[in-house]
Amino acid sequence: MSRLPTGNDAQWLGMPLRLTGGYIALFLFMAGDGFELAFLSKYIVSLGFSPASASLVIAVYGLVAALAAWGTGVVAEILTPQKTMKIGLGLWLIFHVLFLWLGLHQANYPLMIFCYAIRGIAYPLFCYGFLMMIIHQVKKEQVAAASGWFWAAYSLGIGVIGSALPGLMIPWIGEFKMLWVSLLFVALGGGVALVTLRNVTTPESLAGRSHKERLRELPMALTLLSRNRNIALSFVVRIINQLAVFGFSVVMPFQFVRVGFTLSQWLQTWAVFFASTIVFNIFWGVLAERLGLLRIIRWFGCVGCAVACLAFYHVPLAMGPNMLAAVGCALALGFFMSAFVPMTALFPALEPHHKGAAISVYNLAAGLSNFVGPAIATLALPGLGVQGVVYIYSALYLGGAVLTLFIGRQLERVAQIRRVTQR
Repeated sequence: MSRLPTGNDAQWLGMPLRLTGGYIALFLFMAGDGFELAFLSKYIVSLGFSPASASLVIAVYGLVAALAAWGTGVVAEILTPQKTMKIGLGLWLIFHVLFLWLGLHQANYPLMIFCYAIRGIAYPLFCYGFLMMIIHQVKKEQVAAASGWFWAAYSLGIGVIGSALPGLMIPWIGEFKMLWVSLLFVALGGGVALVTLRNVTTPESLAGRSHKERLRELPMALTLLSRNRNIALSFVVRIINQLAVFGFSVVMPFQFVRVGFTLSQWLQTWAVFFASTIVFNIFWGVLAERLGLLRIIRWFGCVGCAVACLAFYHVPLAMGPNMLAAVGCALALGFFMSAFVPMTALFPALEPHHKGAAISVYNLAAGLSNFVGPAIATLALPGLGVQGVVYIYSALYLGGAVLTLFIGRQLERVAQIRRVTQR
């Protein structure tokens, strides 16, 4: 079995210890990036815009982020993950300031959409640039566990701190100043990444390739969906993966307030959801190597989320502003949502000779989930209401479970090849 490029295999519960600083940086960056997630739509409405207009701002952001994420895997292989993360950091800091000052402060809707959309290019470059670093720096059999830690740090930042801290600070400083606090977190996270990851070596698989050879990988990110049927099916399932995360952040603040919760209580409930995924991401990442990637994705991810989405809507509606019941629903959603973690290992396993392109497609799907979730809410809210949006999400999760049945044969062939190679 081949060793890591640096010869350092130290890890703890699947986390590569020499990338610890990167996980910390990711947590800080995503905390700053996620502060507005649970209240931005409501804040835009408070400026005089309609809920549909607020949803459109977030949907456009998600679309741009998806397109940026599409190329991140290949860009990271061309420029190296470190340089990709630096570009993402710079873009985020610049356009976040412009979004606040020219967009929100001036209540200028066109500039609001434009600046927030351009900022959407930044977070995939930083976030998924680090994911590419992980893919190249750990052994194949450790990718699921290492990516579990990636998503744990992601959730700790964007969900736990990103929701809990605004819930505590907004009553004192207000939404707008809270958005300035996010600038400090992102800058700190970027600084940690620049310091701790500067000596991470370029993998041998990239170091021995010229820029011209790396550029040849770029078209693969565009054609892989049409060439690899199993990648295409996995792509759809990955979009479905986080529909509830990005969709619920748009529709549930209104729903929770309508049944009697305060905004602070909603933010605390949403923080519990993300907090639970910290543990569950690691849990499913480690367990996936034993039980099988697709089995976990199908039954616990897809089917589990279909049920949890319905519970997240109906239980608070039936029981009113009962925090214990709301927290229970949040924990259930976090448990099942985390079961999609093995998808990070699934994509490169299905296209082992073009990992950068495979991760680019994975990133595109993740970004499209950011767009499709709010887009469904924008289109369905006027006619179907929150209940209709929730039922659409639940149906799509069940559809994802069906799609996984058609991916299994190819994955089993890949597993057989691995077993033969390791003998």
